[in-house]
Amino acid sequence: MLNRLKAPKGANQKKTRRGRGEGSGLGKTSGRGGKGQTARTGGSIKPGFEGGQMPLQRKLPKRGFTNEFKVKARIVNVGDIAAAFKAGEVADPATLAEKGLIKGRKGPVKVLGDGDVKTAITVKADLFSKSAIDKIKAAGGNAEVI
Repeated sequence: MLNRLKAPKGANQKKTRRGRGEGSGLGKTSGRGGKGQTARTGGSIKPGFEGGQMPLQRKLPKRGFTNEFKVKARIVNVGDIAAAFKAGEVADPATLAEKGLIKGRKGPVKVLGDGDVKTAITVKADLFSKSAIDKIKAAGGNAEVI
């Protein structure tokens, strides 16, 4: 009966009440150690803080840059397309996203040549690797650049 179910022994433990005397096991400093900044409420030290010394991340020189105009392609392999589509079907970005082979809405779709293709499928994408085109055409399919 569901109304008679009980948790196994030792599964439920009483909450530890801090600062309730020495006999409680967490009296006096309440598990915060000695005095100082970390013993106070709201007192914490930021990551990288070195006690007033110049932090390492500020000592080291900055290097490189991030290209904010970089276009990241959504990648899918030929083997995955072949497994998801039957012969004669058309695999375009909309149907690839529908079947969960590509994620996201932004960026071009690139087809790579990992895997085997045994059926003739028409694949429409923005970019193709040379090996992907060869495998699709060898199986009797079509690789169309959008």
